[in-house]
Amino acid sequence: MKYNPNEIEANWQQYWSKNQTFAATNKSEKPKYYVLDMFPYPSGAGLHVGHPLGYIASDIVARYKRHKGFNVLHPQGYDSFGLPAEQYAIQTGQHPDKTTKENIARYREQLDKIGFSFDWSREVRTSNADYYKHTQWIFIQLFESWYNNASNKAESICTLIQEFEKNGNANVNAVCDDNITPFSADEWNAFSSEEQQKILLQYRLTYLAETEVNWCPGLGTVLANDEIVNGVSERGGHPVIRKKMTQWSMRISAYAERLLQGLNEIDWTESLKESQRNWIGKSVGAMVSFNVKNHNEVIDVFTTRPDTIFGVTFMTLAPEHDLVAKITTPEQKEAVEAYVHATAKRSERERMADVKTISGVFTGAYAEHPFTKEPIPVWIGDYVLAGYGTGAVMAVPCGDERDYAFANFFKGTNGMPVIKNIFDQDISEEAFGAKEGFKLVDSDFLNGLGYKEGTKKAIEALENIKQGNGKTNYRLRDAVFSRQRYWGEPFPVYYVNGLPQMIDKKYLPIALPEVEKYLPTEDGQPPLGNATVWAWDSEANQVVSNEKINNTSVFPLELNTMPGWAGSSWYWMRYMDAHNEEEFASKEALDYWQNVDLYIGGSEHATGHLLYARFWNKFLKDRGFAPTEEPFKKLINQGMILGMSAFVYRVHTLNKKPIFVSKNMFSLQENIIKGSKLKELGNIKFDDDKLESGLEYKVQALHVDLTVINDVTNELDIEKFKNHPLYVDYKDAEFILEDGKYIVGREVEKMSKSKYNVVNPDEICNEYGADTLRLYEMFLGPLEQAKPWNTAGITGVFGFLKKLWRLYFDDNGLNVTNDEPTAEMYKSLYKTIKKVTEDIENFSFNTSVSQFMICVNELQQLKCHHRAILEPLAIVMSPYAPHIAEELWKQLGHEGSIATVDFPIFEEKYLVESEKEYPVSFNGKMRFTMKLPLDLTKEQIEEIVMADERTQAQLQGRTPNKVIIVPGKIINLVG
Repeated sequence: MKYNPNEIEANWQQYWSKNQTFAATNKSEKPKYYVLDMFPYPSGAGLHVGHPLGYIASDIVARYKRHKGFNVLHPQGYDSFGLPAEQYAIQTGQHPDKTTKENIARYREQLDKIGFSFDWSREVRTSNADYYKHTQWIFIQLFESWYNNASNKAESICTLIQEFEKNGNANVNAVCDDNITPFSADEWNAFSSEEQQKILLQYRLTYLAETEVNWCPGLGTVLANDEIVNGVSERGGHPVIRKKMTQWSMRISAYAERLLQGLNEIDWTESLKESQRNWIGKSVGAMVSFNVKNHNEVIDVFTTRPDTIFGVTFMTLAPEHDLVAKITTPEQKEAVEAYVHATAKRSERERMADVKTISGVFTGAYAEHPFTKEPIPVWIGDYVLAGYGTGAVMAVPCGDERDYAFANFFKGTNGMPVIKNIFDQDISEEAFGAKEGFKLVDSDFLNGLGYKEGTKKAIEALENIKQGNGKTNYRLRDAVFSRQRYWGEPFPVYYVNGLPQMIDKKYLPIALPEVEKYLPTEDGQPPLGNATVWAWDSEANQVVSNEKINNTSVFPLELNTMPGWAGSSWYWMRYMDAHNEEEFASKEALDYWQNVDLYIGGSEHATGHLLYARFWNKFLKDRGFAPTEEPFKKLINQGMILGMSAFVYRVHTLNKKPIFVSKNMFSLQENIIKGSKLKELGNIKFDDDKLESGLEYKVQALHVDLTVINDVTNELDIEKFKNHPLYVDYKDAEFILEDGKYIVGREVEKMSKSKYNVVNPDEICNEYGADTLRLYEMFLGPLEQAKPWNTAGITGVFGFLKKLWRLYFDDNGLNVTNDEPTAEMYKSLYKTIKKVTEDIENFSFNTSVSQFMICVNELQQLKCHHRAILEPLAIVMSPYAPHIAEELWKQLGHEGSIATVDFPIFEEKYLVESEKEYPVSFNGKMRFTMKLPLDLTKEQIEEIVMADERTQAQLQGRTPNKVIIVPGKIINLVG
């Protein structure tokens, strides 16, 4: 009976689906275990072999936990709003919903083929109205909340209104906008409704504000910092500029300290925690106010070094700072405006990363030192960001390397004074940035003090003159929550006199309208501006035609949509109660599942999704809607499976026909080849007047599709290459060969469609089976590490599964006996049980596969066909290779699925050695071995050894001078 993976796997996948084998229940006496993968965006390209890596690992854990008696929730869904579907809609006119559904169908087909134990009855799609109905509801809760510093949590906006009505805002300690105007209870009660709404917007956790954003004209939308790479959009590589727009924002900054402290309570890798700590960026220091000379303006600065206040040599504002236009002198206006325009083309990340370029412009304005009243020149420079701190820095070149470089670069120019040195240290070569080992000089009342004493005294002095105070600052900024695109969650918001009003939850969802075009409107409005039925009738409580807008009962709806991270910021809770129409999840379901026990996904989400998810979870906890402070107890970042790319090398000559040169026929390091060398090589007829022997020609490496090469010999199939639809331009190409062959270059890179190095898991499953794919991906190496894919290595794993099958079957069918196994058989099995149990508990899956191979080889050598060994072995294999395990279990005579059968318990007694195979040596040289019981005494061992005929043959009648015996280790006869 042969191993037929395709038939076996199809049968069991059908069985699992029909019987809902992996459906979890929200009520169980079993302990719960919630294991989750970061849900995928369903792209048109489908899955490649790199995508399932984390899914396989989580599936092993989920299956193992079921065997161990847990009620396991292991769901899957789709993060189905996204720019690619919208870009495709712009290009083709096809609705993003249709594209998304087609892509999801493809993903589902591929995922099912690999045999994951997902509870598909709980599937979610963030683009479905029955899902984003709840995303809209959460947005409304954020709008109806404020952050009370006194209670250190979010509270209903009603409690803030009550405080305003009784006492005004004098005693309110809130996270809110800067420069709030104080008012009394009488003033509040006298304000109009519109005035009150405007004030409340300054406190709400989601609010409208004019902010500097990353505007991408190519995509027609605002991008978050984590959606920009090297100054261009991650999606499509479009230029990004800084621009001021009125946007919805989330006051995530209110949770900065709790987000920091919460990292101490969760089991995440230290590198990932450090990424979040750096992103949140806590700093302790002081706010300092500098008056601007000849202007009624103040420059507020946050500094971590208030002790250096007397070393301020100049000030630098972010180019986009509001004060720039106000204080710039006429003489400097042209230079300043040109610099501001140039800076707008660079993203914040690009500016932060560029530490080498020094640039800036003097505004012509001067600030006033708070103590000495001396003038301080005010510059603008792109190393200062408007969104970080106050968008202004007090530059102390003697104590800061960047300020030092800036001052020296502009030394001697208009507006750059000589550097002030306030340390008893030499700064002729570099700034002195240490916080220890110095005394302050030329610092008035701070002279003779160090960092700690100087900081304390400087803050006290600033507070006394009301020009500063101690402050803790965070790099984390409020998150822009608007996108100018179609394919996203609509806001449940309409506008009355320009002020936002929330739609009552009973009328949710507010569904996306139909539009003719998915591009922004001609007057620059977002794509929803193209909708003709996109107004809110506040009396009928429904969406109506725009023609009915009268601003008395029918009002315009919000034209922006929510960002891509909205739906993914709470989805793990929806899985707990996926079909609840009234709530995002019931209290009973939330209280039962609590949070995710194991979360697996990529580290690239460290400062995006993982931060936003923690923020929303904490908010929902504050408002009584979630039971836990943190969403994910343990998180593992899976490494990347890398592709083995192939390259052909084109020589750039003016020859009519393209020329390709084999890998070893030129210098790969220099990527050039001389004309004279080209003439020497091969049997190619060149256009003589086009090829100069003395010139060097550039050689360009081009990715080539893996289907046109031999993956083992790396030889290019030239005819396949010429006839491939990707290479129609090279149909008449000439090839310079080596030993009659064209050898391609190979390089390990990220697996990507654009690099033509993608391996489709369907092909592996079709040829070798899903169990082979699952085992091989785990066998490649530790889960967290990056590793290259090599299809050639998969045959060994397939061979192992066939060998496993032959333990149970011969040509006539099942070959299993009820005989009592030998001690060696038990030992091999229980070594495996011990190893696999430890490996799964420690997420070291690759070494389990090695142990399976060792065990099967040992059992094969022992000619083991014993039920007492093979039944538990099938269970132990089940998390890794579930299809073959199910089939073996069935063939052994069992009903139903193996999925919840108890996992074998390791028993130490089977590994206790009763015998030892001793090496018997004569004068230190081993001559033969002898197996003896371990409980023998030295005397008994010596008696047996001396009586052995092999010993007598070695001694040839002599009596040894000494017999050295170490029980359990060695026997050595000397002399």
